[in-house]
Amino acid sequence: MIDSKGYRPNVGIILCNDEGRVFWAKRMGVNAWQFPQGGINQNEDPEAAMYRELWEETGLQKQHVQILGRTRY
Repeated sequence: MIDSKGYRPNVGIILCNDEGRVFWAKRMGVNAWQFPQGGINQNEDPEAAMYRELWEETGLQKQHVQILGRTRY
C-alpha cells in the first residue's frame, strides 16, 4: 500500500519507563539504532498496527504499556 510518492502509512513507537528512560534498539546487520516502527496493513487502524508492531519488535503486549500521546505526523 505505497502511495504515488513512494510512502507507506506507518507507525512509530517511543517507549519510556517510569524513570524517563527511552527504549531504542540496534538494527540487525547495520550500525544503526531505531525506535520500534513498521507499516500499517491495508484495513488496519493505526492503533492496531502499533500494538502489532510493539509485539513483533519487542514482545510487549497491550497490557504492558499505556499510550501517553499520539500524533498524526
